[in-house]
Amino acid sequence: MERDHATRTYWIFILIPLAVLTAFYFYPLAKVLWLSVTVPTPGFGNYEKLLSSTAIHNIMLTTLRIGVITTALSLVIGYAIAYAMLQAPPERRVWMLFIVLLSFWLSVLVRGFAWLTLLQSRGLVNTALMEMGLIDTPLPLVRNELGVVIGMVHYLIPYAVLPIFANMQGIDSRLVPAARGLGASRFTAFWRVFLPLSMPGIISAGILLFIFSLGFYITPALLGGGKTVMIAEYVAVQIMEALNWGTGSMLAVTLLVGVIALLAAVSRFANLREVFGAKS
Repeated sequence: MERDHATRTYWIFILIPLAVLTAFYFYPLAKVLWLSVTVPTPGFGNYEKLLSSTAIHNIMLTTLRIGVITTALSLVIGYAIAYAMLQAPPERRVWMLFIVLLSFWLSVLVRGFAWLTLLQSRGLVNTALMEMGLIDTPLPLVRNELGVVIGMVHYLIPYAVLPIFANMQGIDSRLVPAARGLGASRFTAFWRVFLPLSMPGIISAGILLFIFSLGFYITPALLGGGKTVMIAEYVAVQIMEALNWGTGSMLAVTLLVGVIALLAAVSRFANLREVFGAKS
């Protein structure tokens, strides 16, 4: 009797989350997939645009280029911050971690408008540079790809810092001093010992950052000024303005399939369970 009750309880705890997931995730996802092959006419005409549309090609290349650039910059800056946090005294480390977490409380919309204010032609950055005599005319820091990269990197840095710092904390602190004691220089000990051991954190952060970068919408819309369009913004334009549900759904499905393919490709070279901290 108790065994039957335990079995029913087990299935209740399984079926309730599964029902919620089906209603709020799998069904909408299936609906988007269905729209991509039925609107405006049944078939794969929407997917043929992936091969024939120059506009879609340019937007995808722009998205991939900005994604790679922002991921690389965020990883470098995030690694430096995480390493500085690891070396800092405990009381200072707490404040550094607080500052990193503080950025999560700021709306992406607020960040976008803040950078727009700072980087525009009469913004604080250009005004300061002109008053110091370093430039004669304002630099084009916004409404272009540079502004989009700056805004996205600022948003992504915390997502780089946290997994890298978590990985660094698991590295035996005696290994680098041991390498120094065996005659290695400070740089050699870091490059040959510490950096390889922190690679799982770099990989996990890199995967997260690149996937996040592919779906940016508000930041490119504000800081790109319509001149730098990424795929998420193009999907929104197709659905909300052009009412082209078929093309918009097709691009959304393509983005999802691309992310899954990326994870599958990475899994061939790295154990994703270990990378993301799962126990075997």
